[in-house]
Amino acid sequence: MNYYFNKVLDISFNEAVVKAIEGLKQQGFGILTEIDVQATMKQKLDVEMQSYKILGACNPSFAYQSLQVEDKIGTMLPCNVIVQQTTAGVEVAAVDPMASMQAIENPDLKEIAEQVRAKLKAAIDSL
Repeated sequence: MNYYFNKVLDISFNEAVVKAIEGLKQQGFGILTEIDVQATMKQKLDVEMQSYKILGACNPSFAYQSLQVEDKIGTMLPCNVIVQQTTAGVEVAAVDPMASMQAIENPDLKEIAEQVRAKLKAAIDSL
């Protein structure tokens, strides 16, 4: 099982970030965090790398439902979505919550994870 879904876009990096955020918003996700990995690596390690951002996406309803059945699920929230420049274009990829939920032995999370998976996949597919 892959642990992510992805799509490569033929647009600028900044356009891809905006498009990814909009696609997530249309599926009920907000962005809690935005980490500029490229800038952080330059500042902390003085290394150059391709444009790379991590978007911490959260669907409040699903997050609440998950916390009700597994109080430690916060260790896996929010759902990470990356936008990175590649030689093929700008890749947008999202974690597959079904893959990460395999580590948790709580069958009540399976239905929620399936719903989150469908929403994240729809967001990526819409790009």
